[in-house]
Amino acid sequence: MSKLVPAHGGKGLVCCLLEGADREAELKKAAGLKQIEISSRAKGDLIMMGIGGFSPLNGFMKKADWKSVCEKMTLADGTFWPVPVTLDVSKDDAAAIKPGQEIALVRKGETFATMLVEEIYEMTEADKKWECELVFKGEGPDSQKFWEVALDDHPGVKMVMEQKEFNIAGTVKVLSEGEFPTKFAGVYKRPAELRKEMEERGWANVAALQLRNPMHRSHEFLAKIAIEVCDGVVIHSLVGSLKPGDIPAEVRVRCIDTLVEKYFVKENVIQAGYPLDMRYAGPREGLLHATFRQNYGINRMIIGRDHAGVGDFYGMFEAQTIFNKIPYINEACPTPGKALLCEPLKIDWTFYCYKCDGMASLRTCPHGKEDRVILSGTKLRKALSEGAEVVDHFGRDEVLVILREYYSGLTEKVEVKMQQAASGSVM
Repeated sequence: MSKLVPAHGGKGLVCCLLEGADREAELKKAAGLKQIEISSRAKGDLIMMGIGGFSPLNGFMKKADWKSVCEKMTLADGTFWPVPVTLDVSKDDAAAIKPGQEIALVRKGETFATMLVEEIYEMTEADKKWECELVFKGEGPDSQKFWEVALDDHPGVKMVMEQKEFNIAGTVKVLSEGEFPTKFAGVYKRPAELRKEMEERGWANVAALQLRNPMHRSHEFLAKIAIEVCDGVVIHSLVGSLKPGDIPAEVRVRCIDTLVEKYFVKENVIQAGYPLDMRYAGPREGLLHATFRQNYGINRMIIGRDHAGVGDFYGMFEAQTIFNKIPYINEACPTPGKALLCEPLKIDWTFYCYKCDGMASLRTCPHGKEDRVILSGTKLRKALSEGAEVVDHFGRDEVLVILREYYSGLTEKVEVKMQQAASGSVM
């Protein structure tokens, strides 16, 4: 009997991936179906449904689920779920599809899934704005101020507003994991694979460190705090697509490899990757990170400063406080399996302090901000992209060598905007 937390939804791992002869037969059938080109985000969502990472989801959401998730952070049946997982199609494609029809979902020439269409529903501009306000606005300014900047500066909002005119919903049979098993061999892991590895180590209480930036000293400190209070930590990197200016996954994986090799007790840490694109939904995405980590066997989600945030859209610790506001967590849910069982491991703003002569946090360091090295992925990317000096104690020298090598090879650089939290001006 596994000691790890059970999969979310009370149904075990719901895996939609076909393999072997079943996959070959479905691929053959898919060749004769109507082909729908999908986005990079939908590709990642499909793979997660395939490998069980999005349990209990077995397809893209119907309108009732989409509406309930936006409003209540639950599926229509009451199961906790914080972020919509939908598939958009054009008006012409929607007109050519009927409920009950099977279609093929393709991305750049590769067939990723077949889908039994169960529902088609329109997404007007007003619907998209409603979704954005509930999912992406957080506790920020009023709607007018939000929309003054969101369309230009919030990549998640832009992604939703640029979606096509209709959503289609239905169950899927997933036929490919894309490039991830080969490109990130040994790092990309299905939930069942990671669970097996953790069970072999005898772990029961496991924390995850979410990464979309290279590990700097603050990330390292967060991971080591988790190791002190848990059986182990999974450094769990997003290996899907990011916004322009972010550092590619293969570079980040090299950085983590170096850190694990030189600065961690290897028996207490696992490096893994998952195939999603970032949604940049801040607090709501923090909840999503906890939800699918439960499927990987993880029961603690490290939530630090501005988790999954972008720009200055969210409060520094809004991704922590949202866990106090969700419909239910653990035994507070009246129906077994429908609650979120992965709890937050909340850690305050961390930094290097010259007077403390080490890593510290706002809870442990009594000194002023002039004595602190403010650590953030945005600040690190900005310095490296501009060829500026990286402040001492910001990152490990071995990691900075890898990052400088990457930036020196770029022919086109993207401006990195500095947010208030990353600069330390709001400390």
